[in-house]
Amino acid sequence: MRETRQRMEVLGALEGGEALPAQDLHGRLRARGSKIGLATVYRTLHLLEGEGAIDVLREDPTEARYRRCSPVHHHHLVCESCGTVVEIPECDVDEWADKVGRAHGFQVRVHRAEIIGLCARCAKKQLKRAR
Repeated sequence: MRETRQRMEVLGALEGGEALPAQDLHGRLRARGSKIGLATVYRTLHLLEGEGAIDVLREDPTEARYRRCSPVHHHHLVCESCGTVVEIPECDVDEWADKVGRAHGFQVRVHRAEIIGLCARCAKKQLKRAR
């Protein structure tokens, strides 16, 4: 991957590990003084995803959030309240994915797992509100 100014700016804005929608990422870049346009942000995110440099998290089909990821195979725990993302490096999904794929006539190439729920902090807040 060529290191262009735009790619480095986008990767730099995702450095903290948080998952951001493209519009929020664009806003963050503009607040830092970048002149990068929203269309360029989208193109750059698509390219970085293809290179495996970022993860794309989809909690619902209408919004994608992007974050920097580790280069090794992993899965995610995603907090539906605050957006915290935890990478899970171990993978027990391989065997199950192959079994399910075979049962349906699929040849599994790749798999991704996102476990959506509440992080400990948000679960504690929710419990306090319920009392």
